[in-house]
Amino acid sequence: MRRLAILTVGKTHSGKSTFAKQLEKELPNSLVVDQDNHAAFINSHYEKLQPKTGPNTLKHAISKLIVDYAKETTDMHMVACSANRTRAGREYLLETIYPRSEFVRIIVHFDIPDDILKERVLESQRSTGIFRGEFTSFEEVLTRQQSESESKEVVDPVVGEADYLFVISQNDELESVIKQIIHISKRF
Repeated sequence: MRRLAILTVGKTHSGKSTFAKQLEKELPNSLVVDQDNHAAFINSHYEKLQPKTGPNTLKHAISKLIVDYAKETTDMHMVACSANRTRAGREYLLETIYPRSEFVRIIVHFDIPDDILKERVLESQRSTGIFRGEFTSFEEVLTRQQSESESKEVVDPVVGEADYLFVISQNDELESVIKQIIHISKRF
């Protein structure tokens, strides 16, 4: 049996974590690997080890360890819940961590309009315990992500990048995409 690897792509508050949790409940034998959980764990217990600037290499190492462990000891489908907005980052995940020989790879792109995301971050009750020193609010994260969208490294996923691509532009599409992913899982 080939497993599924589902990668979420999108800005903060676009619905990635909500989708991943709902998918985990409905897709038998699946596991969510959510980097926000790893960041909160590090900030709670190992803040002194956090890099002050640049990539959060400790968070990425913990995520990779969890995925490697799950790959070696289980046959679970994997839901990689993170922004995954750069083509290079997705390519690394799809080719190195979730290779085609082991996984059917699915990208779920959350293409929610910025004005809706702005509303959501202003009303958010989510803990900011995932942040390192550079951010204090999700509004700041969204502002940075909006400016990063101008970078040539940050690109929307395209057909052919993974085995399947779904685009969600409004919340009422979540259930339909989950049903389609469950249908795909039954074919393998």
